[in-house]
Amino acid sequence: MKIDAQDIIRGDQLAGARLIRMLEEGDSEGIEILKHLYPHTGSAFVMGLTGPPGSGKSTLANCIISEVRRRNMKIAVVAIDPSSPISGGALLGDRIRMRRHTEDDGVFIRSMATRGHLGGLSKTTRETVLVFDAMGYDVILIETVGVGQDEVEIAQFAHSTAVVSLPGMGDDIQAMKAGLLEIGNLFVVNKADTAGADDVVEQLHAMLQMGNKSENDWLPPILKTVAVKGQGITELVDAFWQHRKFLLDSGQFDEHNVKWEFQFFRQLVMEMAADRIFSASKGSPAHQTLLENLKNRQIDPFSAAELLIKGLEYKHQL
Repeated sequence: MKIDAQDIIRGDQLAGARLIRMLEEGDSEGIEILKHLYPHTGSAFVMGLTGPPGSGKSTLANCIISEVRRRNMKIAVVAIDPSSPISGGALLGDRIRMRRHTEDDGVFIRSMATRGHLGGLSKTTRETVLVFDAMGYDVILIETVGVGQDEVEIAQFAHSTAVVSLPGMGDDIQAMKAGLLEIGNLFVVNKADTAGADDVVEQLHAMLQMGNKSENDWLPPILKTVAVKGQGITELVDAFWQHRKFLLDSGQFDEHNVKWEFQFFRQLVMEMAADRIFSASKGSPAHQTLLENLKNRQIDPFSAAELLIKGLEYKHQL
């Protein structure tokens, strides 16, 4: 089945799923299609959902999908799962947890594996977001693995990030100061019908007040939810939309898109440059000697990298 860019723009889910698979596999044809789709991106509102394991992120994501659809908007979900150490595939299977939405044409759920990629996201999350954007989804929700402070990478992708916590986290709330607290635009205390929920809210309030915020800055709200009962979800989606309005009114929505595009560009340059450098030097006697010296610890990685670059620069000057 050959993919036509117009099929993606029309929102064909089968074509979208196949294109995402091609991008995950590094298929050059997929990249060519994505190039044609790029002018049709930049309109979607990207929301992030992060927090520790067991905080109920997937249940919240389910509820957010329902609320967004109730408002007659289309939503795509990138559900990041930890990878199987053997197959590299997604373990948790968020599409099983969200199966009641699979028959809805206005919902597209994609479960992706991290495959060892740090930061709580998959290596091809950027490309997947672009595909969903080109398909015309109003909202793209990214749910991260949730393993700690490495989740801050989501702030590069999402216009608005909700950090989920729950009663009983104890020292984990204190640890949030070093990472998640800085990237949260909304804070959600889930399972708020259990003991200690108000204590968590108070701790978050205290930490946010310690931050350096000007009068014109967004003040992150703290919301209480009980996702399994659907409580607080309307208020949560309202808060996401209030933050979106703030970003649009202040010009930060477009600023975020420009920053995101530059980061993506920079990442691609680094990946392409590394691939070409190693391809150009692979098999040469000098390259083999360098690898052997690295193996025997006769040279450090820093000096080896410098020598490799200098060697290529000299070669191109000849």
